[in-house]
Amino acid sequence: MTLAQLRTFLAVAETGSVSAAAARLVVTQSAVSASIAALQRSLELQLVEPSGRGLRLTPAGAIYAGYLRRVLGLLDEARVAAGSEGEPARGELRIAAVTTVGDHLLPRILVRFREAHPEARIHVEVGNRAQVLALLDDHEVDLVLGGRPVRTRNHVALAVRPNELIVVGPPGSPQHSGDELLSWLAAQTWVLREPGSGTRATTDSYLAGLDLTPAQLTLSSNAAVCESVAVGLGVTLISRDAVARDLAEGRLVELAAPGAPLKRDWYLLAHRSGPPATARLLVDQLLANGEFERPPGARRRSRTPAEAVGDR
Repeated sequence: MTLAQLRTFLAVAETGSVSAAAARLVVTQSAVSASIAALQRSLELQLVEPSGRGLRLTPAGAIYAGYLRRVLGLLDEARVAAGSEGEPARGELRIAAVTTVGDHLLPRILVRFREAHPEARIHVEVGNRAQVLALLDDHEVDLVLGGRPVRTRNHVALAVRPNELIVVGPPGSPQHSGDELLSWLAAQTWVLREPGSGTRATTDSYLAGLDLTPAQLTLSSNAAVCESVAVGLGVTLISRDAVARDLAEGRLVELAAPGAPLKRDWYLLAHRSGPPATARLLVDQLLANGEFERPPGARRRSRTPAEAVGDR
C-alpha cells in the first residue's frame, strides 16, 4: 500500500463518494477507484460498499478509517515537529479553535503571531468543541483553543484566559431580576448552539439547574444565534466575548439571570507530549503578553515530542 492510497481511502470515507473524493484530491474518479481497489486487495478486506449513488464504509472500513486518521495525523505531526525544531519561526503552526474563539479571539491572536513571526506558516481549523478535540486527538492539529479539557482525554492545558457566559436578550427585554425574571425566561424561546458545542452543553446544564424546560431553537453558529436573539426570536446563554460588540451597539442587552455570569475559562490545549517548536512560540507569546496565564500547577515548559519519545 502507499500513502496516496491511504489518503484516497480517507477522502472517500469522509466524503461518501468517489466523485467528491476526486474533487477534493484534484484527481480523476478512475484514479480514486483504482486506489481503493488496490488498497482493498492489499489488505484483503472490503472497506467500502455501494450505497445508492455513493459509497458507505463497511464495519471493517469504519474501524480502519478511525485508525488511519490518527496514523496520518501522526505522520503530519512528525513532519511539522521535525521541520520546526531547527528554525521554529519558519515552521508551521497548526491550531484549532471552538467557534466563539475562532470568530472573536483567534484573529487578533494570529495577527500578533504573524507580526512576530512573519515567515511561519499557519493552518487553522474552526468547529464546535467535539470537532476540535477530535482534531487534537487525531494529531491533525497541535493546539486547541476552547473550553475546559475533558478529564478522560490525553490533553494538557498550557494557558488559560478568563471567559464569562451571560444571558442576553433583544433590546426592550424587561430588566427584572429574581423570580420575576426567572418566570419571564421560562416563557422565552432559548436559542441554542448545536449538540457537540461546549456552550450548548453548558446551557443544557444551566437550564436544568434552574428547572426550566423552555421552547428551543437550535442554530449552528454564534452569528446566527446573535442575529436571532437581536431580532426578537428569543434569548440565549453565550460568551461575553461573542457579544461584546452587540452589547456596545445596543443590539443585545445583558439580563440579570440567576447564577449569571458563569465563569468558564478558555484553555489552550495540547497533547501531553507537548506541542512542536513553532506552536510553543505561540504559547510563549500568549503568556508573555498577559492575555493568558499559566494554569495552576502547570509545568514551566512542556516536553517536546522528541523528549516524549525518549521517555517511553
